[in-house]
Amino acid sequence: MAVDKSADDTSKLPSVFPAWTDRLQIKYVNPVVKPLSRFLPGASVIRHRGRKSGKPYETVVTTYRKGDQLAIALGHGRTDWVKNVLAAGEADVRLFRRELHLVNPRILPAGSGDTSLPFAVRLQNRKVAVLVTDVSS
Repeated sequence: MAVDKSADDTSKLPSVFPAWTDRLQIKYVNPVVKPLSRFLPGASVIRHRGRKSGKPYETVVTTYRKGDQLAIALGHGRTDWVKNVLAAGEADVRLFRRELHLVNPRILPAGSGDTSLPFAVRLQNRKVAVLVTDVSS
Protein backbone atom coordinates (compact mmCIF):
# COMPACT_ATOMS: atom_id res chain seq x y z
CA MET A 1 0.00 0.00 0.00
CA ALA A 2 1.35 3.41 -0.95
CA VAL A 3 1.68 5.89 1.87
CA ASP A 4 2.24 9.60 1.35
CA LYS A 5 5.80 10.09 2.62
CA SER A 6 5.29 13.83 3.11
CA ALA A 7 2.57 13.03 5.64
CA ASP A 8 5.07 10.89 7.56
CA ASP A 9 6.93 14.02 8.70
CA THR A 10 5.00 14.55 11.93
CA SER A 11 7.72 16.73 13.46
CA LYS A 12 5.95 19.82 12.09
CA LEU A 13 2.57 19.06 13.65
CA PRO A 14 1.35 21.63 16.18
CA SER A 15 0.84 20.49 19.77
CA VAL A 16 -1.59 22.09 22.21
CA PHE A 17 -0.23 20.17 25.20
CA PRO A 18 3.20 20.65 26.81
CA ALA A 19 5.68 17.77 26.42
CA TRP A 20 5.53 16.74 30.09
CA THR A 21 1.85 15.79 29.71
CA ASP A 22 2.83 13.09 27.20
CA ARG A 23 4.98 11.33 29.78
CA LEU A 24 2.31 11.73 32.46
CA GLN A 25 -0.37 10.35 30.20
CA ILE A 26 1.68 7.34 29.05
CA LYS A 27 2.77 6.37 32.55
CA TYR A 28 -0.32 7.08 34.66
CA VAL A 29 -3.44 8.02 32.69
CA ASN A 30 -3.41 5.43 29.88
CA PRO A 31 -3.16 2.37 32.17
CA VAL A 32 -6.25 3.59 34.05
CA VAL A 33 -8.28 4.63 31.00
CA LYS A 34 -7.45 1.63 28.78
CA PRO A 35 -9.67 -0.91 30.62
CA LEU A 36 -12.45 1.68 30.88
CA SER A 37 -12.33 2.68 27.21
CA ARG A 38 -15.07 0.18 26.33
CA PHE A 39 -17.49 2.21 28.42
CA LEU A 40 -16.29 5.79 27.86
CA PRO A 41 -17.84 7.65 24.91
CA GLY A 42 -15.21 8.45 22.30
CA ALA A 43 -12.37 6.64 24.08
CA SER A 44 -10.78 3.95 21.94
CA VAL A 45 -7.67 1.81 21.98
CA ILE A 46 -5.61 1.79 18.79
CA ARG A 47 -3.33 -1.21 18.20
CA HIS A 48 -0.21 -0.65 16.13
CA ARG A 49 3.27 -2.12 15.67
CA GLY A 50 6.61 -0.43 16.25
CA ARG A 51 8.35 0.78 13.10
CA LYS A 52 11.69 -0.82 13.93
CA SER A 53 11.00 -3.39 16.63
CA GLY A 54 7.69 -4.73 15.35
CA LYS A 55 6.54 -4.82 18.96
CA PRO A 56 2.75 -4.48 19.39
CA TYR A 57 1.52 -1.38 21.20
CA GLU A 58 -1.84 -0.13 22.41
CA THR A 59 -2.59 3.56 22.79
CA VAL A 60 -5.70 5.26 24.15
CA VAL A 61 -7.11 7.83 21.71
CA THR A 62 -10.31 9.78 21.19
CA THR A 63 -11.93 8.78 17.91
CA TYR A 64 -14.67 10.28 15.80
CA ARG A 65 -16.42 8.18 13.18
CA LYS A 66 -18.46 9.37 10.22
CA GLY A 67 -19.52 6.64 7.81
CA ASP A 68 -16.50 4.62 6.74
CA GLN A 69 -14.04 7.23 7.96
CA LEU A 70 -12.42 7.49 11.38
CA ALA A 71 -10.69 10.67 12.58
CA ILE A 72 -8.36 11.28 15.52
CA ALA A 73 -7.34 14.81 16.54
CA LEU A 74 -3.60 14.98 17.18
CA GLY A 75 -3.51 17.34 20.15
CA HIS A 76 -0.13 15.98 21.25
CA GLY A 77 1.38 16.64 17.83
CA ARG A 78 4.42 14.48 17.17
CA THR A 79 3.83 11.03 18.67
CA ASP A 80 5.33 7.63 18.04
CA TRP A 81 1.98 5.91 17.54
CA VAL A 82 1.16 8.26 14.64
CA LYS A 83 4.48 7.48 12.99
CA ASN A 84 3.89 3.74 13.50
CA VAL A 85 0.42 3.85 11.93
CA LEU A 86 1.63 5.90 8.96
CA ALA A 87 4.62 3.60 8.40
CA ALA A 88 2.50 0.43 8.55
CA GLY A 89 -0.35 1.89 6.52
CA GLU A 90 -2.85 0.18 8.81
CA ALA A 91 -3.92 -0.33 12.42
CA ASP A 92 -6.71 -1.85 14.46
CA VAL A 93 -8.95 0.04 16.85
CA ARG A 94 -11.38 -1.05 19.53
CA LEU A 95 -14.29 1.36 19.33
CA PHE A 96 -16.62 0.63 22.24
CA ARG A 97 -16.92 -3.16 21.94
CA ARG A 98 -16.26 -3.41 18.20
CA GLU A 99 -12.95 -4.16 16.54
CA LEU A 100 -12.25 -2.17 13.37
CA HIS A 101 -9.40 -2.45 10.89
CA LEU A 102 -8.10 0.90 9.69
CA VAL A 103 -6.41 1.45 6.33
CA ASN A 104 -5.16 4.38 4.26
CA PRO A 105 -4.00 6.63 7.13
CA ARG A 106 -3.31 10.24 6.23
CA ILE A 107 -2.76 13.49 8.08
CA LEU A 108 -4.78 16.61 7.46
CA PRO A 109 -2.79 19.65 8.56
CA ALA A 110 -4.18 22.14 11.07
CA GLY A 111 -6.61 24.54 9.48
CA SER A 112 -7.43 22.36 6.48
CA GLY A 113 -11.18 22.79 7.06
CA ASP A 114 -12.23 19.47 5.52
CA THR A 115 -16.04 19.38 5.58
CA SER A 116 -16.14 15.57 5.38
CA LEU A 117 -14.90 15.35 9.00
CA PRO A 118 -17.30 15.07 11.94
CA PHE A 119 -18.17 18.47 13.43
CA ALA A 120 -16.22 17.98 16.70
CA VAL A 121 -13.03 17.18 14.75
CA ARG A 122 -13.50 20.14 12.39
CA LEU A 123 -13.47 22.41 15.44
CA GLN A 124 -10.25 20.83 16.72
CA ASN A 125 -8.73 20.89 13.23
CA ARG A 126 -8.59 24.66 13.42
CA LYS A 127 -5.58 24.33 15.75
CA VAL A 128 -4.31 20.74 15.46
CA ALA A 129 -3.70 18.19 12.73
CA VAL A 130 -6.06 15.23 12.30
CA LEU A 131 -5.24 11.63 11.45
CA VAL A 132 -7.92 10.32 9.08
CA THR A 133 -8.28 6.64 8.18
CA ASP A 134 -10.72 4.53 6.23
CA VAL A 135 -12.53 1.69 8.00
CA SER A 136 -11.94 -1.57 6.15
CA SER A 137 -14.97 -3.79 5.64
